[in-house]
Amino acid sequence: MSSTSARRPLIPENFIDIPSQRLYYLSLGLFLQAAKAFDVLQNFFANDAKHYCRKWLCIDFAYVIFLSQLRIPRLTYGKATVLVQILLLWFGDGLLFGGISLNFERVDLTSTPEPFYWTDMFSPSRLTSLFSDRRDKNQHLLGQHTVHMSPISTAQLNPDGHPFCLSPPGHTTFVPILVNGTAPSSVRYSFTPLTYVDGQPGTGRIEHIEMNAKELKAIAQARLEGLQVVRFTNSDEDEFDEYDAGDDDSLSSESRLRKTESLAHIRVTKPGIVRLDRVLDSSGIAVKLVHPPEVTVVPCPTAQYTGDPLRSTESDTRCAGDNHLDLTIDIRGVPPLSLKWSKDVNGKKETFLVDNIEDSSTAHSSTGDLREVVRRIRTPQKFKVPLSLSVDSLGRITFVLESVIDGLGNVVSLDQGKPSESPHTGVAVDSRTVRSLNVLSRPRVSFRQCGPGNPASLLIGSESSLVLGIDDGDPSDAPWTVHITYDSSENTAGVNQHHSTLSVEADTKELGFGVRAPGEYTISNIKGKYCEGDVLSPDTCKVVQKPLPTAEIEWKRIHECSGDTGVSAALILHGTPPFQVYYRTQRDNESPRDLVKTFTTSRGTITLQPEHSGHYYYTFLQLSDSNYRKIPLDGPSIDQIVHPLAAADFVPVSAGRNKMVLNSCSGNVVDVGVDLRGTPPWNLELQVVGPRSTDSIVIRDISSSPVGVPVPIPSDIDKEGGTFEVDLVTVEDMYGCKRSVSVPGISVNVRRVQPTARFYSKDGRRQVTLLEDESAELPLRLTGDGPWRVKYRRTDTPDLVQAAVLASPNNYLRVKGKGTYELVEVNDLQCPGAVVPGENTYEVDWVPRPSARLDLQMLAVYEPYNRSHILPSICQGHDDYVDLELSGRPPFQIMYNVATNAESGGGTIVLDQLTIGSIQRHTRFQLHTSTPGRTYYEVKQIGDAAYPLHKDGRTLIPRSERLLFEQEILRKPSAKFKTDNRLSYCLNDVLGPKDPASPDGTILLDGTPPFQLKLSIKNLAANKVRVENIEVNDRTWRLNLPSYYFTSVGPYQVTIDSVHDSSRCEQAMVDPLHRSIWIDVAETAAIIPLEKKKDFCVGDIIQFELEGTPPWTIGYRINGKSYTRDAKASPFSILQQQSGDFTISSIAHQHKMCKAAITNLQMTIHPLPSALVGHGRRIYQDIHEGDQAEIVFTLIGEPPFTFTYQRSEPSPKKGGKPGKVLETHTVSGVTAHEYSITSAVEGTWTVTSISDRYCRYPALQAE
Repeated sequence: MSSTSARRPLIPENFIDIPSQRLYYLSLGLFLQAAKAFDVLQNFFANDAKHYCRKWLCIDFAYVIFLSQLRIPRLTYGKATVLVQILLLWFGDGLLFGGISLNFERVDLTSTPEPFYWTDMFSPSRLTSLFSDRRDKNQHLLGQHTVHMSPISTAQLNPDGHPFCLSPPGHTTFVPILVNGTAPSSVRYSFTPLTYVDGQPGTGRIEHIEMNAKELKAIAQARLEGLQVVRFTNSDEDEFDEYDAGDDDSLSSESRLRKTESLAHIRVTKPGIVRLDRVLDSSGIAVKLVHPPEVTVVPCPTAQYTGDPLRSTESDTRCAGDNHLDLTIDIRGVPPLSLKWSKDVNGKKETFLVDNIEDSSTAHSSTGDLREVVRRIRTPQKFKVPLSLSVDSLGRITFVLESVIDGLGNVVSLDQGKPSESPHTGVAVDSRTVRSLNVLSRPRVSFRQCGPGNPASLLIGSESSLVLGIDDGDPSDAPWTVHITYDSSENTAGVNQHHSTLSVEADTKELGFGVRAPGEYTISNIKGKYCEGDVLSPDTCKVVQKPLPTAEIEWKRIHECSGDTGVSAALILHGTPPFQVYYRTQRDNESPRDLVKTFTTSRGTITLQPEHSGHYYYTFLQLSDSNYRKIPLDGPSIDQIVHPLAAADFVPVSAGRNKMVLNSCSGNVVDVGVDLRGTPPWNLELQVVGPRSTDSIVIRDISSSPVGVPVPIPSDIDKEGGTFEVDLVTVEDMYGCKRSVSVPGISVNVRRVQPTARFYSKDGRRQVTLLEDESAELPLRLTGDGPWRVKYRRTDTPDLVQAAVLASPNNYLRVKGKGTYELVEVNDLQCPGAVVPGENTYEVDWVPRPSARLDLQMLAVYEPYNRSHILPSICQGHDDYVDLELSGRPPFQIMYNVATNAESGGGTIVLDQLTIGSIQRHTRFQLHTSTPGRTYYEVKQIGDAAYPLHKDGRTLIPRSERLLFEQEILRKPSAKFKTDNRLSYCLNDVLGPKDPASPDGTILLDGTPPFQLKLSIKNLAANKVRVENIEVNDRTWRLNLPSYYFTSVGPYQVTIDSVHDSSRCEQAMVDPLHRSIWIDVAETAAIIPLEKKKDFCVGDIIQFELEGTPPWTIGYRINGKSYTRDAKASPFSILQQQSGDFTISSIAHQHKMCKAAITNLQMTIHPLPSALVGHGRRIYQDIHEGDQAEIVFTLIGEPPFTFTYQRSEPSPKKGGKPGKVLETHTVSGVTAHEYSITSAVEGTWTVTSISDRYCRYPALQAE
């Protein structure tokens, strides 16, 4: 169990599953490589290969090491593979970042480019140079020769004690042999079948096999090829097998071998016992065999489900409540066996383990032949294991056989991947190791909004809808079938039951169905494709039919003086209130009228009494209640001849406090309107009641209604005026039915005096002056009885007549607007009147508003196009003003806008809105001259004492009447240098532009061209000043004086003394820092070597003395190829990294200016000598006592050579660093390129230094 847990991933599967771990870590690797590509691009510009190379060497090393610690399946490799991955990544880093090694040298030392050859990248020295402090050490002193004394040789079969088994396909396994101290030349072993029993024929025989070195090599090659195929196949699988890394154990073992150990393998293709008999070394000497000398190879254990119980879709599906499932497993292998299986419920996995699966007779047997018992223990056996499972969860449940372990410890993974899905059902098809089923929930059904005590209503002739609620059904079980039973026994004499079926689709929560008959509906059951559901309460719904509404109607005639005057109907209504009763009335041959009346209770009365006589028909048509609409009524009808009673009343006129009032202004008769009802003709009796008398008037044979009755005014009232009353006494119709009339009388007011209207004035002047838009109150004098209605108009608009209602005889007429107002007509409460001539007009005037205009003495040109006054131009910053003439009542306030042209060229922009005050009619207006350009002034509003701005601020002067004036402000000319960068020239250069793209030396001019520019050029070294006057026609000018030469070395200063433009305005002030610029004039640079010799070695530093002004630019050639380097200080040092000819070709200073050619400065760079031990390789040689080893030294360079070699203690680990130095020797005067020595002692020989005719490596350290 400890070895199994050690191979598990560092991050548990239940936290992050295995495929996700692989995806995340590989995505991280892809991101790192993308970042590395970005750094490669940056390296092209930054030229900092060392930094980037060191950075990525560390990152790639950490990435691979951390991956090995995570133990992610299919990303877990042996130590040898991890080392190869690191080396490959480091090799790629060396290629991407220039193919150079890392050196910790002086960053301020310039070096020549190092020659690069692609063949060098594939040499072992290049790979090891990445972590060396001096790369030349590995390039010039290479190789070592190590001599070992051979130890005692041993051989051990299956050193790690692993179990082995044979599994298809191939049925081949390789049993390792660990050989120490030699390389095996021959291996002999024996093979015993598992069924073999000594002394019993027919049980097989023992085979003896011997393999030579060639066969062992072929087996090793076949094994490696098989491992590569297995790795490639496993990389394509989707699921992780925690035992699939078993093949890596051999590679891991090989990576742990010591330098004296090696592995050989025996190929086994059939079960049996392998015993190692003999191993010979290269000398034919048998090596010592280490216990144990044998290993047992058996068939790999297997396990699978028997039968095929879940193959069809129906058997693959279970319903909730079917909780039992029996499965049988066939297991084959060497007992005792262990089986690991898992249960996956909707993605949640649970693992189980069954141990000690074996035959009970074998396990407890204590008798019989011991050899037979041992044979049976090693022989694979077959078992049937029952598996009884409980299914208590809903959803997809999968039972997977994970792995099986036999009695020898062989572990076989059985879960080879996820089961495939059926194309027809979408359900997984089970394999031999997987069984799956779907557990569906059972549907539930019940009635909604109907149940005991809450029946459903059904109207006659219509359909009612019942609703079923369906819950908890699984969509894969749909459609469901619901059985409904209908019982109509309550509505019929016998028992009458019917059955119906409804189909319910998936995702349906409610299902409605219609019923047309009353009775009881019951849900019998609900079934799906696989499962039968549950019926919940309420499962019964009773449907009750509502009856039609009815009415009981009783008629009763209404009879009075002249006969029938109407009818009344008493109704008793049956149904559900409220009720609507529809009935029809018809008079003679007129069109019938349909009426409706609503009753909220079951009893009601309808009374019909028409106002006009005739033959009437009354019929009830329909009845509605809350359930039914307009049910026909077969009720009684009635007709009758109606004679309505006679009645009379005054036609409404204006009312007084308690009665109607009628006015009379002229004549001796007044017409009184009377409305008569009944059957004509009528006889009407009236009574006229005066102050002193009462008169009766009878009017006969009145045939129409209403009618105007002429009533004479009593004579005493007709003369002086007054009030009398008219009353109705009696009315009689054609049938002689006479009735008294009791209605309020009407009062008649008689007036004989005419009302009048006039304007009032004390002094005879009817005129008023007020502020604009104020209201004027014109005094009136009225006679008569109020209220009065006065009509008036303004004389300039005679067609517009206005009216006003006034309550007081001394009231005012309120008007707004100036003009002459005229009274047109007047009426009082009773009578029309007259306007008094000569006093019927009134004049209203306004106080004039203030105004402003330019003084006539101002020099301004009026432009009719825009109504603006154009003032003379003026220079920027000069004071200027205009004089204004004001009219109005002082003090004045003037509000105006100041605007200028928009920079975009379209329209103007308002800069500010200002207000000034003046107490005089003649005022001076200050102009704005601080900003150059066109300035516009607009007087927007003027206030005075009558119209102050704080009260009348919203009333603006109309645009067509505003005062406008404008002025052009001329900009002051200015000149400045665009930049303050110092200019550099060489001695005897002309003062002119050197770099057309550079802005240095450019003068910016502001103003109106052309410009007159005055410059002074001062030579500080000679203390001379030269003045130049230049005419410039543009707004920019670069320093260009072809007549001026720099005659001495040192600083110069160019200063702008003055500038003038065409406006003749004085120049603007400029920052002094922008009025001058400095020029540096330098002499020609020079370079002188500090050493006079001509021969140097690669790695030497050559120093030069530089003359001139820093920085310098030095040009040189190496073997004909040109290079340049910049130097900021003298002396200049350069490290030589290439052999050949080195020549200084040029030198410049002052930012690559004043360049001088060098013709006589040339050196020869010689390559460093090299010494190789064992031709540059690491040689490991084993010798026996009495033998000698030859150590060969190869010398490269120009003879004669002098070299030093040493012998050290050999490292106990192959490839390790040598130990203590045992002896050192120096050999001089060697003229050949190869030198050899012999030795019979153990040690490691290396070269520490070498020198040839010109150079030495490593160089001597200065004391």
